Amino acid sequence: MYAKKLQHVVKLALLCLFLTTNAQEFNSKKFGKGLFNLVGKDSTWTMKVGMRFQTLALSSWDVQNGLKNPESSMLIRRSRLKFDGWAFSPKLEYKLELGLSNRDKSGASYFTHDAPRQILDAVLKWNFSGDWVLWMGQTKLPGNRERVISSGDLQMVDRSLLNSRFTIDRDIGFQLRHKFKLSDNFLVKHIYAISQGEGRNITRGNLGGHQYTARVELFPFGDFSGKGDYKGSDLKFEPTPKLSVAFNYDLNNNASKNRSNQGSYMFIDGTTAGANAAFFQTDISTLYIDAMYKHKGFSFMAEYADRNAADAIAKNTDGSLTGDVVQVGNGLNLQTGYLLSEKLEVSARYTNISLDKNLTGKGAENQYTLGLSKYIVGHKLKVQTDISYTDIGFSQNQLLYRLQVDIHF
Repeated sequence: MYAKKLQHVVKLALLCLFLTTNAQEFNSKKFGKGLFNLVGKDSTWTMKVGMRFQTLALSSWDVQNGLKNPESSMLIRRSRLKFDGWAFSPKLEYKLELGLSNRDKSGASYFTHDAPRQILDAVLKWNFSGDWVLWMGQTKLPGNRERVISSGDLQMVDRSLLNSRFTIDRDIGFQLRHKFKLSDNFLVKHIYAISQGEGRNITRGNLGGHQYTARVELFPFGDFSGKGDYKGSDLKFEPTPKLSVAFNYDLNNNASKNRSNQGSYMFIDGTTAGANAAFFQTDISTLYIDAMYKHKGFSFMAEYADRNAADAIAKNTDGSLTGDVVQVGNGLNLQTGYLLSEKLEVSARYTNISLDKNLTGKGAENQYTLGLSKYIVGHKLKVQTDISYTDIGFSQNQLLYRLQVDIHF
């Protein structure tokens, strides 16, 4: 019911935009730069409207004495509507992004009022002084670099295992951002965030404390072209070396989920999701160190993540174990690519995930991936394919093949 209501609202909003263009300036855009722009007659607001979707086909096999248990599927991996611009003043920007695919909307629960989670981003950005900008609303936290890179700008079909195990993703709160130069070339960017700590689209309030995130980025050779520090591949063919090295620390106070603001809630005393639910809560901290390097079509990205908890074993109020544990451990991701031409790139990735096996009962995972990308119009229209071999500790090894088409208006 909620999904149908929201679909009607989106359709009505789009219809209103089209019907009101006679009262505003209406400009179509070059492919990949948005469907169209709206500008108020009095020039007090602007809106760029865009959309994109990804069609994904994949096949997987268990690997042990041959290929076994084949599985295959096709799906719309992502489908998004995007609205951004400024209101009242160019110093007050906004972004609204809606997810329409089933994967985009997954994760509905009692804590999101049992409704699909269409809203991805809904954030205001206020440039209140010089290079100081205050963000307010729901958006990605300043976490690991790979997560902050848009899914439409990835070098491979999708993000690595490190991201799926250790990301802090989106949340609701405030972010303070600033940048300054130490010299003519040496640039520093720093970000500080305070958020609710429960993930996106929560409607049932804050269950624990708050989440605190800090990130510092160093650019010894100056800034990248076209925000290339947060885009996969060196499609700008940086003429001189560009490097960004970043350090993050995130603390989620009294977290109720087993992966900070992600993962599953840790219920206690036999309760489940509902008005009478009770939770195991503990402080969860995550450290990130990452880097991005680009030069003349060559790119290299490295990420390290380490998660710890004050008490990683969930317990009932009587001290008995619930069976839930915080997913503590560390991960390493190394990824590189080289553009054979302006349109064709080969890439490779190695990822290691080492969760605490005494808690999780899982051994280390090692994944090896080879990728090939055909950029028809940069990241806006591309075909990507990759093949991954995953060595899963204490379990069946796997082979995965993926093919994806991405289009972005």
